[in-house]
Amino acid sequence: MGATVTTEATEVRGDARGPLNVSYGKMMMWYFILSDSLTFCGFLVGYGFTRYKFMDTWPIADEVFNHFPFLHGVDAPMYYVALMTFILIFSSVTMVLAVDAGHQMKRKKVATYMFLTILGGLVFIGSQAWEWKNFINGSYGAVETTGGSILQFVGEDGKQIALADFAVVDPNKKDATLTRANATWFVNGPSKSTYSLAEVQAGFDANPTIRIRTQKTTDAKHKEILSREASVERLKDAVLVVEGANLIRNEYGHKTFADFFFFITGFHGFHVCTGILINIIIFFNVLLGTYDRRGSYEMVEKGGLYWHFVDLVWVFVFTFFYLV
Repeated sequence: MGATVTTEATEVRGDARGPLNVSYGKMMMWYFILSDSLTFCGFLVGYGFTRYKFMDTWPIADEVFNHFPFLHGVDAPMYYVALMTFILIFSSVTMVLAVDAGHQMKRKKVATYMFLTILGGLVFIGSQAWEWKNFINGSYGAVETTGGSILQFVGEDGKQIALADFAVVDPNKKDATLTRANATWFVNGPSKSTYSLAEVQAGFDANPTIRIRTQKTTDAKHKEILSREASVERLKDAVLVVEGANLIRNEYGHKTFADFFFFITGFHGFHVCTGILINIIIFFNVLLGTYDRRGSYEMVEKGGLYWHFVDLVWVFVFTFFYLV
């Protein structure tokens, strides 16, 4: 009777051996990772085809992801994304050490390395939130033409300048604050920008050194810059001021660029959040001695499989979305 009870309890925990002498719990984790890999593959393949189709007008990643905390105004292309990647990979190392300590049944070491893994995950997801904030708010602003093209502005030296640097704000402009008494509910149309098209046009006319930079890529690291005369003609097609990014339009260039950024990094960020939650649950179970009583730290190993998968996916995202 005692042997029967032990066997049933083992099966409930998922420690029972299945095919290939692997526990059912670990095998289910592998199935989940395999199926989830196909989802990420779909995202990245779709991104690859779209980028290839619009290669001539795709934004240059070095110009978009060039922020770094406490270095406002400093051009730091990819520095922070590289740091985020290092932090996530380092958290994978601490997870490996936690799994190894679990094999040796060293509870304190498992708890220490699990804590470091959770900390690394929290820093990464916080960094990703900061990156999203910068991406959504934007840095320079642009205008959109009737054909949907994005036009950016550059100074005499060819470097991009912000709308705030030259737009002429109407001194009589008043921003009305909608109150409950005079508000209009469910107003349709694009969100209100900081500057109107007329203010941007006035600033452009008042600064003869400003030129237009189009979406067209001339080589790997440069966009087409029009002459002043061509810029004046091109700006006549502008219909809308664009600041930052959303799912409909963005100031960086092609519309689908922001869509893929939000979906791919957002879906990965969701996995990181889930991994952090799983690791926290495992961490407290380690502190409570749950796995010592079971005589196995396999749950740490299964959590490690998921965490390594999340890290590996980010390496592909970092390579194909940011670097290539």
